[in-house]
Amino acid sequence: MDGPTEVKEIDVTELAVLQGDGVVLVDVRQHHEFVEARVPGAQLLPLSDLPDQVHQLPSDEIVYVICRTGARSRAACEFLTQQGFEAVNIAGGTLAWIEAGYEVHSGS
Repeated sequence: MDGPTEVKEIDVTELAVLQGDGVVLVDVRQHHEFVEARVPGAQLLPLSDLPDQVHQLPSDEIVYVICRTGARSRAACEFLTQQGFEAVNIAGGTLAWIEAGYEVHSGS
């Protein structure tokens, strides 16, 4: 049996630098969390929907994944890596983004 899938990870400071490049950023939280506060440019794809919606993601680009604190996004990255994607977890998640003072969007 295979061991745990290795997950690449960056912090919110690195994400802030990359964000200007138009990276693919997927937020795997639930809709109500996403509406409350999110990183600008993030697209919502709840973790529970990921297996059925994975085909929506570009397979030729790095997919950056964020959640509230980094746990759900880590699980999503493990899944995506197993599906052949290059996925990168955002350590600390949206809470770390907010605590660092970066811009936040809210609403639908």
